[in-house]
Amino acid sequence: MRDLDLRVMAQALEWAREGRTIWLCTVLATYGSSPRAPGSLLVARGDGQYVGSLSGGCVEEDFIARLRDGAFTRPAAIQRYGESREESRRFALPCGGVLEILIERREADGDWCHHLEALHGALLGQKKLIRRVELDAGRYSLASDEASQGPRVATAPGVAWIRIGPVLRLILAGISPVAEACAGFARTLGYEVIVCDPREQACADFAIEDVEVQPLLPSLFIASGVCHAATAVVALTHDPRIDDLAMIEAIRTPAFYIGVMGSRRTSDARATRLIRSGGLGDEDIARIRMPIGLDLGSKTPAEIALAVVADVMRVHNGCSRDAL
Repeated sequence: MRDLDLRVMAQALEWAREGRTIWLCTVLATYGSSPRAPGSLLVARGDGQYVGSLSGGCVEEDFIARLRDGAFTRPAAIQRYGESREESRRFALPCGGVLEILIERREADGDWCHHLEALHGALLGQKKLIRRVELDAGRYSLASDEASQGPRVATAPGVAWIRIGPVLRLILAGISPVAEACAGFARTLGYEVIVCDPREQACADFAIEDVEVQPLLPSLFIASGVCHAATAVVALTHDPRIDDLAMIEAIRTPAFYIGVMGSRRTSDARATRLIRSGGLGDEDIARIRMPIGLDLGSKTPAEIALAVVADVMRVHNGCSRDAL
Protein backbone atom coordinates (compact mmCIF):
# COMPACT_ATOMS: atom_id res chain seq x y z
CA MET A 1 0.00 0.00 0.00
CA ARG A 2 1.46 3.29 -1.10
CA ASP A 3 0.22 5.31 1.87
CA LEU A 4 1.97 2.87 4.20
CA ASP A 5 5.27 4.41 3.09
CA LEU A 6 3.96 7.82 4.15
CA ARG A 7 3.21 6.42 7.61
CA VAL A 8 6.68 4.88 7.70
CA MET A 9 8.33 8.21 6.95
CA ALA A 10 6.16 10.08 9.45
CA GLN A 11 7.12 7.58 12.16
CA ALA A 12 10.81 7.69 11.20
CA LEU A 13 10.75 11.46 11.51
CA GLU A 14 9.00 11.32 14.89
CA TRP A 15 11.52 8.85 16.31
CA ALA A 16 14.48 10.80 14.93
CA ARG A 17 13.18 14.00 16.50
CA GLU A 18 12.98 12.12 19.81
CA GLY A 19 16.70 11.36 19.45
CA ARG A 20 16.29 7.65 18.73
CA THR A 21 18.53 5.54 16.52
CA ILE A 22 16.43 3.98 13.78
CA TRP A 23 16.82 1.38 11.05
CA LEU A 24 15.34 2.42 7.71
CA CYS A 25 14.77 -0.47 5.29
CA THR A 26 14.06 -0.08 1.58
CA VAL A 27 13.16 -2.86 -0.86
CA LEU A 28 15.71 -2.47 -3.64
CA ALA A 29 14.76 -5.35 -5.89
CA THR A 30 12.41 -8.30 -6.14
CA TYR A 31 12.96 -11.43 -8.18
CA GLY A 32 9.96 -13.62 -8.83
CA SER A 33 6.70 -12.82 -7.10
CA SER A 34 6.65 -10.37 -4.20
CA PRO A 35 3.83 -8.51 -2.44
CA ARG A 36 5.94 -5.35 -1.94
CA ALA A 37 7.42 -3.39 -4.83
CA PRO A 38 10.91 -1.87 -5.04
CA GLY A 39 11.00 1.35 -3.04
CA SER A 40 8.73 0.03 -0.27
CA LEU A 41 9.76 1.07 3.22
CA LEU A 42 9.96 -0.13 6.83
CA VAL A 43 11.36 1.68 9.84
CA ALA A 44 12.28 0.07 13.15
CA ARG A 45 13.70 0.87 16.57
CA GLY A 46 16.23 -1.21 18.44
CA ASP A 47 13.54 -2.51 20.80
CA GLY A 48 11.69 -4.12 17.89
CA GLN A 49 8.91 -1.61 17.32
CA TYR A 50 8.39 -1.03 13.62
CA VAL A 51 6.08 0.46 11.02
CA GLY A 52 5.90 -0.71 7.41
CA SER A 53 6.27 -3.91 5.47
CA LEU A 54 8.94 -5.62 3.38
CA SER A 55 7.18 -8.80 2.32
CA GLY A 56 3.89 -9.13 4.15
CA GLY A 57 5.31 -12.36 5.60
CA CYS A 58 8.08 -13.69 7.79
CA VAL A 59 10.89 -11.43 6.53
CA GLU A 60 9.82 -8.75 9.00
CA GLU A 61 9.90 -11.24 11.88
CA ASP A 62 13.41 -12.41 10.98
CA PHE A 63 14.66 -8.85 10.58
CA ILE A 64 13.26 -7.72 13.94
CA ALA A 65 14.62 -10.81 15.72
CA ARG A 66 18.10 -10.20 14.33
CA LEU A 67 17.86 -6.50 15.11
CA ARG A 68 17.08 -7.26 18.74
CA ASP A 69 20.10 -9.59 18.79
CA GLY A 70 22.38 -6.72 17.79
CA ALA A 71 22.67 -7.24 14.04
CA PHE A 72 22.77 -4.55 11.35
CA THR A 73 25.35 -2.22 12.90
CA ARG A 74 26.66 -0.71 9.66
CA PRO A 75 25.28 2.62 8.41
CA ALA A 76 24.20 0.90 5.19
CA ALA A 77 24.16 -2.73 4.08
CA ILE A 78 22.34 -5.05 1.67
CA GLN A 79 20.39 -8.08 2.93
CA ARG A 80 18.94 -10.69 0.58
CA TYR A 81 16.11 -13.04 1.50
CA GLY A 82 14.90 -16.13 -0.33
CA GLU A 83 18.00 -17.01 -2.36
CA SER A 84 17.81 -20.66 -1.39
CA ARG A 85 14.79 -22.96 -1.59
CA GLU A 86 14.98 -23.41 2.19
CA GLU A 87 14.85 -19.64 2.73
CA SER A 88 11.89 -19.28 0.36
CA ARG A 89 9.94 -21.82 2.42
CA ARG A 90 11.11 -20.38 5.74
CA PHE A 91 10.14 -16.80 4.90
CA ALA A 92 6.97 -17.72 3.00
CA LEU A 93 8.12 -15.88 -0.10
CA PRO A 94 5.65 -16.68 -2.90
CA CYS A 95 6.69 -18.39 -6.13
CA GLY A 96 10.32 -18.65 -5.12
CA GLY A 97 10.67 -14.87 -4.83
CA VAL A 98 13.88 -13.15 -3.70
CA LEU A 99 14.03 -9.79 -1.89
CA GLU A 100 17.02 -7.45 -1.85
CA ILE A 101 16.75 -4.94 0.99
CA LEU A 102 18.81 -1.88 1.88
CA ILE A 103 19.13 -1.63 5.67
CA GLU A 104 20.38 1.67 7.11
CA ARG A 105 21.26 2.29 10.75
CA ARG A 106 20.94 6.00 11.40
CA GLU A 107 21.58 7.89 14.60
CA ALA A 108 19.50 10.97 15.27
CA ASP A 109 21.20 14.24 14.35
CA GLY A 110 20.29 17.45 12.59
CA ASP A 111 21.30 16.31 9.11
CA TRP A 112 19.31 13.07 9.38
CA CYS A 113 16.21 14.90 10.64
CA HIS A 114 16.43 17.39 7.76
CA HIS A 115 16.83 14.47 5.35
CA LEU A 116 13.70 12.76 6.71
CA GLU A 117 11.75 16.02 6.64
CA ALA A 118 12.52 16.39 2.95
CA LEU A 119 11.49 12.79 2.24
CA HIS A 120 8.26 13.24 4.19
CA GLY A 121 7.52 16.39 2.23
CA ALA A 122 8.14 14.57 -1.05
CA LEU A 123 5.62 11.88 -0.10
CA LEU A 124 3.11 14.60 0.70
CA GLY A 125 3.56 16.02 -2.81
CA GLN A 126 5.82 18.99 -2.14
CA LYS A 127 8.65 17.91 -4.45
CA LYS A 128 9.86 14.77 -6.20
CA LEU A 129 13.29 13.67 -5.03
CA ILE A 130 15.96 11.10 -5.77
CA ARG A 131 17.71 9.67 -2.75
CA ARG A 132 21.33 8.47 -3.20
CA VAL A 133 22.89 6.07 -0.69
CA GLU A 134 26.53 4.99 -0.81
CA LEU A 135 26.73 1.48 0.60
CA ASP A 136 30.38 1.42 1.72
CA ALA A 137 30.60 4.87 3.28
CA GLY A 138 26.95 5.01 4.29
CA ARG A 139 26.61 8.57 2.98
CA TYR A 140 23.23 9.79 1.79
CA SER A 141 22.10 12.78 -0.28
CA LEU A 142 19.08 14.15 -2.13
CA ALA A 143 18.59 15.62 -5.57
CA SER A 144 15.56 16.96 -7.38
CA ASP A 145 13.84 14.41 -9.61
CA GLU A 146 13.16 16.17 -12.88
CA ALA A 147 12.11 13.06 -14.83
CA SER A 148 8.41 12.34 -15.22
CA GLN A 149 8.84 8.57 -15.31
CA GLY A 150 11.36 5.89 -14.46
CA PRO A 151 12.01 3.02 -12.06
CA ARG A 152 11.57 3.70 -8.37
CA VAL A 153 14.93 2.11 -7.60
CA ALA A 154 18.21 1.86 -9.53
CA THR A 155 21.47 0.34 -8.33
CA ALA A 156 25.10 0.15 -9.35
CA PRO A 157 28.06 -1.41 -7.49
CA GLY A 158 28.21 0.34 -4.13
CA VAL A 159 25.34 2.80 -4.64
CA ALA A 160 21.54 2.90 -4.75
CA TRP A 161 19.19 5.57 -6.08
CA ILE A 162 15.62 5.65 -4.74
CA ARG A 163 12.92 7.87 -6.16
CA ILE A 164 10.61 9.45 -3.58
CA GLY A 165 7.40 10.96 -4.90
CA PRO A 166 3.93 11.79 -3.68
CA VAL A 167 1.57 9.14 -2.41
CA LEU A 168 -1.43 8.73 -4.70
CA ARG A 169 -4.27 10.89 -3.45
CA LEU A 170 -7.96 10.47 -4.31
CA ILE A 171 -10.30 13.37 -3.60
CA LEU A 172 -13.96 12.37 -3.69
CA ALA A 173 -16.18 15.37 -4.39
CA GLY A 174 -19.37 14.56 -2.53
CA ILE A 175 -20.67 11.52 -0.67
CA SER A 176 -22.80 8.91 -2.44
CA PRO A 177 -23.01 5.11 -2.45
CA VAL A 178 -20.60 5.07 -5.40
CA ALA A 179 -18.20 7.40 -3.60
CA GLU A 180 -18.22 5.16 -0.51
CA ALA A 181 -17.43 2.10 -2.61
CA CYS A 182 -14.69 4.07 -4.40
CA ALA A 183 -13.16 5.02 -1.06
CA GLY A 184 -13.04 1.37 0.00
CA PHE A 185 -11.38 0.21 -3.22
CA ALA A 186 -8.87 3.08 -3.18
CA ARG A 187 -7.90 2.47 0.45
CA THR A 188 -7.27 -1.20 -0.36
CA LEU A 189 -4.92 -0.06 -3.13
CA GLY A 190 -3.08 2.23 -0.74
CA TYR A 191 -4.40 5.59 -1.89
CA GLU A 192 -4.71 8.49 0.50
CA VAL A 193 -8.44 9.19 0.32
CA ILE A 194 -10.17 12.47 1.17
CA VAL A 195 -13.92 12.94 0.85
CA CYS A 196 -15.57 16.38 0.87
CA ASP A 197 -19.23 17.10 1.36
CA PRO A 198 -21.04 20.14 2.84
CA ARG A 199 -23.77 17.99 4.43
CA GLU A 200 -22.96 17.41 8.10
CA GLN A 201 -25.11 14.29 8.44
CA ALA A 202 -23.63 12.68 5.34
CA CYS A 203 -20.15 13.25 6.73
CA ALA A 204 -21.16 11.86 10.13
CA ASP A 205 -22.59 8.72 8.51
CA PHE A 206 -19.55 8.05 6.30
CA ALA A 207 -18.22 4.73 7.52
CA ILE A 208 -15.02 3.93 5.56
CA GLU A 209 -12.00 3.68 7.86
CA ASP A 210 -8.80 5.69 7.35
CA VAL A 211 -10.52 8.22 5.09
CA GLU A 212 -10.24 11.93 5.82
CA VAL A 213 -13.65 13.62 5.78
CA GLN A 214 -13.85 17.34 5.06
CA PRO A 215 -17.30 18.84 5.85
CA LEU A 216 -17.28 21.58 3.21
CA LEU A 217 -17.94 22.13 -0.46
CA PRO A 218 -15.47 20.08 -2.52
CA SER A 219 -14.76 23.09 -4.73
CA LEU A 220 -13.57 25.09 -1.71
CA PHE A 221 -11.34 22.26 -0.55
CA ILE A 222 -9.85 21.75 -4.02
CA ALA A 223 -9.26 25.50 -4.39
CA SER A 224 -7.22 25.51 -1.16
CA GLY A 225 -4.25 23.94 -2.95
CA VAL A 226 -4.55 20.28 -1.92
CA CYS A 227 -4.02 18.76 -5.38
CA HIS A 228 -0.58 17.71 -6.59
CA ALA A 229 0.49 15.77 -9.67
CA ALA A 230 -0.41 12.43 -8.06
CA THR A 231 -3.97 13.49 -7.22
CA ALA A 232 -7.17 12.17 -8.77
CA VAL A 233 -10.39 14.18 -8.35
CA VAL A 234 -13.68 12.41 -8.98
CA ALA A 235 -17.26 13.64 -8.54
CA LEU A 236 -19.86 10.93 -8.09
CA THR A 237 -23.03 12.58 -6.73
CA HIS A 238 -25.17 13.43 -9.80
CA ASP A 239 -25.64 16.85 -8.16
CA PRO A 240 -24.41 19.60 -10.51
CA ARG A 241 -24.17 22.03 -7.59
CA ILE A 242 -21.38 19.84 -6.24
CA ASP A 243 -20.01 18.15 -9.33
CA ASP A 244 -19.78 21.14 -11.68
CA LEU A 245 -18.07 23.44 -9.19
CA ALA A 246 -15.62 20.68 -8.29
CA MET A 247 -14.70 20.23 -11.97
CA ILE A 248 -14.17 23.98 -12.46
CA GLU A 249 -11.69 24.07 -9.56
CA ALA A 250 -10.01 20.75 -10.37
CA ILE A 251 -9.14 21.94 -13.88
CA ARG A 252 -6.98 24.65 -12.30
CA THR A 253 -4.83 22.07 -10.51
CA PRO A 254 -2.10 19.64 -11.68
CA ALA A 255 -4.29 16.60 -10.85
CA PHE A 256 -3.50 13.73 -13.22
CA TYR A 257 -7.11 12.49 -13.30
CA ILE A 258 -10.33 14.51 -13.22
CA GLY A 259 -13.66 12.77 -13.76
CA VAL A 260 -17.38 13.08 -13.11
CA MET A 261 -20.17 10.52 -13.18
CA GLY A 262 -23.05 10.65 -15.64
CA SER A 263 -24.41 9.21 -18.84
CA ARG A 264 -23.18 10.36 -22.23
CA ARG A 265 -26.22 12.64 -22.54
CA THR A 266 -25.69 14.07 -19.04
CA SER A 267 -22.01 14.56 -19.77
CA ASP A 268 -22.73 16.49 -22.97
CA ALA A 269 -25.11 18.77 -21.07
CA ARG A 270 -22.50 19.26 -18.34
CA ALA A 271 -19.82 20.17 -20.87
CA THR A 272 -22.12 22.84 -22.31
CA ARG A 273 -22.77 24.26 -18.82
CA LEU A 274 -19.09 24.29 -17.92
CA ILE A 275 -18.24 26.19 -21.09
CA ARG A 276 -21.09 28.70 -20.86
CA SER A 277 -21.21 29.27 -17.10
CA GLY A 278 -17.89 27.98 -15.85
CA GLY A 279 -15.69 29.71 -18.38
CA LEU A 280 -13.89 26.50 -19.40
CA GLY A 281 -12.42 26.00 -22.85
CA ASP A 282 -12.26 22.98 -25.11
CA GLU A 283 -8.86 21.93 -23.71
CA ASP A 284 -10.27 22.08 -20.19
CA ILE A 285 -13.25 19.96 -21.14
CA ALA A 286 -10.93 17.43 -22.77
CA ARG A 287 -9.16 16.93 -19.42
CA ILE A 288 -12.39 15.91 -17.71
CA ARG A 289 -13.27 12.24 -18.07
CA MET A 290 -17.00 12.13 -18.58
CA PRO A 291 -18.55 9.67 -18.56
CA ILE A 292 -16.10 8.52 -15.94
CA GLY A 293 -14.52 5.09 -15.66
CA LEU A 294 -13.95 2.04 -17.82
CA ASP A 295 -16.86 0.56 -19.74
CA LEU A 296 -17.37 -2.62 -17.71
CA GLY A 297 -21.15 -2.76 -18.07
CA SER A 298 -21.39 -1.55 -14.47
CA LYS A 299 -24.81 -1.17 -12.85
CA THR A 300 -24.48 -1.29 -9.05
CA PRO A 301 -22.62 1.32 -6.97
CA ALA A 302 -19.79 -1.13 -6.29
CA GLU A 303 -19.48 -2.02 -9.99
CA ILE A 304 -19.39 1.65 -10.99
CA ALA A 305 -16.80 2.36 -8.29
CA LEU A 306 -14.65 -0.50 -9.55
CA ALA A 307 -14.79 0.94 -13.07
CA VAL A 308 -13.79 4.38 -11.75
CA VAL A 309 -10.86 3.22 -9.62
CA ALA A 310 -9.65 0.91 -12.38
CA ASP A 311 -9.61 3.85 -14.80
CA VAL A 312 -7.70 6.01 -12.32
CA MET A 313 -5.13 3.25 -11.98
CA ARG A 314 -4.96 2.82 -15.75
CA VAL A 315 -4.20 6.51 -16.30
CA HIS A 316 -1.65 6.64 -13.50
CA ASN A 317 0.16 3.61 -14.90
CA GLY A 318 0.21 5.09 -18.38
CA CYS A 319 -1.95 2.41 -20.05
CA SER A 320 -4.10 3.35 -23.01
CA ARG A 321 -7.65 2.10 -23.29
CA ASP A 322 -6.73 0.37 -26.53
CA ALA A 323 -4.14 -1.73 -24.69
CA LEU A 324 -6.70 -3.23 -22.33
